[in-house]
Amino acid sequence: MAYPGYGAPPGGVPGMQQDPLYGYFSAVAGQDGHITADELQACLTQSGISGTYKPFSLETCVLMINMLDRDMSGTMGFNEFKELWQALNAWKGTFVSFDRDHSGTIEGQELQQAIRTLGYNLSPQAMNCIMKRYSNHGRIPFDDFVSCSVRLRALTDQFRRRDTNQSGNAVFQYDDFIQVTMSV
Repeated sequence: MAYPGYGAPPGGVPGMQQDPLYGYFSAVAGQDGHITADELQACLTQSGISGTYKPFSLETCVLMINMLDRDMSGTMGFNEFKELWQALNAWKGTFVSFDRDHSGTIEGQELQQAIRTLGYNLSPQAMNCIMKRYSNHGRIPFDDFVSCSVRLRALTDQFRRRDTNQSGNAVFQYDDFIQVTMSV
């Protein structure tokens, strides 16, 4: 049974309570069955998904919600949360594999390899822009890596919607471009 906005109705959906993720979600979700960025931050911190890394910033949580917010409510339902959880685990696995010294950060060259591992083939100029935005003295912490990954995924999704013939080119009207880039 589908519910508008992918969220569960108050009280949940029968069977959802057996999902181990539902416990994390329902601990912070309001009666509407959705969570805000503040609630997502609390949920992810309580779940321990960031492991030994610093908890996610509120800004990163806002980005994560925006990435999956198909109904533009500014909140996340349980199915969106499950999708986010899968993405977070994949990003964490990639990050951990490149954080070989277990410092909680990766360096520029490792970021480039990690982004390539995620399936993005970016030019050196694009990678330079990413490094300028996300690195702190040449190092990228996990929270910023997730923020970068969220933006790459969301912008790529928006680009693909407009690249209807899969040519690697898309046409954006100025207002559409601003909406896409400002929402991620």
